[in-house]
Amino acid sequence: MSKPQKSKEFTGKHMLLVIGLFFGTIITVNLIMAYFATTSWTGLVVKNSYVASQHFNEKLEANKAQDALGWTPTLAIEEGTLRYRLLDAKGAPVVADQVAAKLMRPSHEREDHVVTLLPAANGDFVVDHALSAGAWDIELQLVSANDIPFVYRERFMVEAN
Repeated sequence: MSKPQKSKEFTGKHMLLVIGLFFGTIITVNLIMAYFATTSWTGLVVKNSYVASQHFNEKLEANKAQDALGWTPTLAIEEGTLRYRLLDAKGAPVVADQVAAKLMRPSHEREDHVVTLLPAANGDFVVDHALSAGAWDIELQLVSANDIPFVYRERFMVEAN
């Protein structure tokens, strides 16, 4: 004759284990999310939004003045070369000594850097500069030979090789 099997009871120890696993899971997930929140992109565009807001109208007027120039910017990124062309309202290349280009990742400032584009024979501004694959923002700044500042911003993608 076989012995009758005892049914296992749900005891206080089992309940303690269930509660411990439940809260342990929640705490672990919260710690992981807190780690990624503090080590990834801050989300800040400017360090102090109040100070930046004080110059909003100045920047707005500068942008209107720049648009009134009728200048046409063109950016090309091909095979490790950045090429920037800026034509005036008459279609002639804008003359400048150099163009400062700030290259930025949209997601994090860790790879942000500045390069200088120099004038080429055809009026373009060029620099040999390889970029890693992914999304990039570029801000190009120049001051023309007749002291007119011009700023151009664009987001572009670099394809993986």
